[in-house]
Amino acid sequence: MSLEHWLKVWASLPVLLQGLSVNLALLGGLLSLGFFLGLVFAVLEVYGPKPLRLCAALYSWVFRSIPEILLLLLMWFGPAQFGVRIAPFTAAVLALGLRSSAYQAQIFRGALQAVPAGQMLAARALGLSKFQAVRHVLLPQALRLSLAGWGNEFAVVLKDTTLAYAVGVVEVMRQARYLGSREMPLTLPAYITVALLFLALTYAGLFALGALEKRLRIPGLEARR
Repeated sequence: MSLEHWLKVWASLPVLLQGLSVNLALLGGLLSLGFFLGLVFAVLEVYGPKPLRLCAALYSWVFRSIPEILLLLLMWFGPAQFGVRIAPFTAAVLALGLRSSAYQAQIFRGALQAVPAGQMLAARALGLSKFQAVRHVLLPQALRLSLAGWGNEFAVVLKDTTLAYAVGVVEVMRQARYLGSREMPLTLPAYITVALLFLALTYAGLFALGALEKRLRIPGLEARR
């Protein structure tokens, strides 16, 4: 691994960044899906009737128990058995998004439970329905409290996007592998460069979320650790 190899990898940086843009698109898609589903299942688990609470808890347990790579393969090969073709990118977003939703549901559940129970009683006493109380009183506070846990999930799923190569998505790891397949000595510099890119993205994302958490912090109200 000489300086020449490093220079060749850095000359190919635009190719790696192109692959990284696919990872970021995956990240946006799976986090959005995970956020929506996670929020719904968290509310059901905390405030829903008993049958829905059990279903929400079961959903979360199932998708937290299956390895991400297995979810990807099931989402990719499963529908094909019934004649349904799913694009690799879509399969990756669905599989990783469902996995993320299970973890985000637990983050939001903890945040909802950290909001004092008296606020629900006060909202109901003012004439709000249970749904209105959750939507207008409890959720705004819970979302603020969930930022710390959500930052951890961001760091995890950012790395998980590299698993999409298993179903044929041309993301940054596949681009790095292409470089190594053309010239074997470029393999290690390419992977180290990818590692540095992910370190930078993780730091930037966590820094931004940390700043947002401080800005939106509610004095006297903190999530349970």
